[in-house]
Amino acid sequence: MRIVTIGFTRKSAQHFFQLLRDAGITRIVDVRLHNNSQLAGFAKREDLAWLAKELCGVEYVHEPALAPTKELLDDYRRRRISWERYETRFIDLMKQRRIETTLPRETVANSCLLCSEDQPHRCHRRLVAEYLNEHWGGLEVTHLGLRR
Repeated sequence: MRIVTIGFTRKSAQHFFQLLRDAGITRIVDVRLHNNSQLAGFAKREDLAWLAKELCGVEYVHEPALAPTKELLDDYRRRRISWERYETRFIDLMKQRRIETTLPRETVANSCLLCSEDQPHRCHRRLVAEYLNEHWGGLEVTHLGLRR
């Protein structure tokens, strides 16, 4: 099964949608907790769903089960916990939610996990992909838009 990931920050709409088009995905799976912020620009829920369909011919779905809780996100953003602690707590959250059994595989097959973070290194979308690969096996994960 193939999964790609992308963050929309630090990307123009042109670059973002070109990366998605070139990846040949069929669905964007939004893993953000808040997907309707004015700060999201073209990646605001309704705009992103429309643009993805019109520009790339892909469907858009929001999967809140793959997002952190507000408390966890706040703890990390306010520097009350380290990235390492965030990772541990987020992985525990995915275990509690049993995403490997509750999330249909077809939801993420040939899809792109979307979040706001520019790079995957400190983003929960990478943790979701790694967790699913650990439990399902056989996932081919590619992170789009990596900066060198």
